[in-house]
Amino acid sequence: MSAIELLVPKWPVPAKVHAISTLRRGGVSVAPYDTFNLGADVGDEADAVAENRRRLGEQLGLEVEPRWLRQVHGARVVRVDEIHGERPEADASVASAPDEICAILTADCMPVLFARTDGSRVAAAHAGWRGLAAGVLEATIAALDAPPREIAAWLGPAIGPDHFEVGPEVREAFLRIDPAAATAFRANARGRWMCDLYRLAHQHLNRAGIDAIFGGGRCTFAERTEFFSYRRDAKCGRMATLIWIE
Repeated sequence: MSAIELLVPKWPVPAKVHAISTLRRGGVSVAPYDTFNLGADVGDEADAVAENRRRLGEQLGLEVEPRWLRQVHGARVVRVDEIHGERPEADASVASAPDEICAILTADCMPVLFARTDGSRVAAAHAGWRGLAAGVLEATIAALDAPPREIAAWLGPAIGPDHFEVGPEVREAFLRIDPAAATAFRANARGRWMCDLYRLAHQHLNRAGIDAIFGGGRCTFAERTEFFSYRRDAKCGRMATLIWIE
């Protein structure tokens, strides 16, 4: 079995903070989930997902299972130590103990990781446009319970601005929050808008006082061999983005 390929954030956090984002290669799932699908609710065979998750845990040396969520494009944040049994309906989680692994699944939406700069608390958020507009990043920052200057954020792989077409209602939702959001939208020839999730995330984080922002710049839609993309393929797997404290 070959090693699973991973993205490792480059950001100034203590060594005891570990974080990764998976690519789509290195697993056992077959098309259209080929091959390293980690999503259990997308139609893939349960045994394949379980094996992919086992391989991930083995390579990372995880002693406990990541705390998966039932993501609903909202703004609810849960504490990992309060997750018992069934997956909670939430779009972000926060952890402060070594046996607590925050996990987000995506295939175009943006995974956003957070860490207090002293390494005492970490969090992961699922930030598609609905979650961003609903305030999931702001809610996650509040759950970290630290001054914004003591929090770093990392933006994981998401659909890029050249491929994320949205209707006018999406643009209006963000303009109601902040007129400056207009800079994250570009009109196209179809009378719709190309949306820059990365710019929107920066704007939301900056308004919340977060200046230490890293990552970004990848495109799940364009990088076909690297990432799953719901917009591109409709039926596809999911990547995982994890963060935990050693």
